[in-house]
Amino acid sequence: MALTKDQKQDVIDKISSLLQSSKMTVVATYQGTSVKQMQQLRRDAKPNGTTIQVLKNRLVHKAIASNDTLKDVSTDELKGQLLYAFNSDDEVAPAQALATFAKANPTIQFVGAISEDGKFLSADEVKALASLPSKPQLIAEVVAMLSSPLNDVVSGLSGNLHALLDGIEAKATN
Repeated sequence: MALTKDQKQDVIDKISSLLQSSKMTVVATYQGTSVKQMQQLRRDAKPNGTTIQVLKNRLVHKAIASNDTLKDVSTDELKGQLLYAFNSDDEVAPAQALATFAKANPTIQFVGAISEDGKFLSADEVKALASLPSKPQLIAEVVAMLSSPLNDVVSGLSGNLHALLDGIEAKATN
């Protein structure tokens, strides 16, 4: 059943709000992907805050045109059967979710991405983005790097204290 004009406007408004709140919207083709695989992709992407949706390109074009920040984004690449991955928390998460899924399902191919500041990224740029570590991984690496000198000092001091105590104990027993 076809959508009425009001229903289409509701969809456009929803897409516009998703684009506005998303730090990075990754676009990919999915031709040849089964419904079961798409459901699995949605389940796999959900824990990191990524929402996967299959949308009509015409409605996405209208949503982009109605958004002040994104109105200058080139929509030339948005052709064919496309899925859109939105994430409002992490720029890298949607690209990583799709890249991870694409390893087992080569029917998923990157088309590009729309950044929150209105720039369209190419498929190669999205692949490079997908290879970056995630935000929690980066935070963990920084914390480990910052705590490393402190751990070295503590272990160095504790090692010397043990040797000192062993020496004192040896003198006391003689």
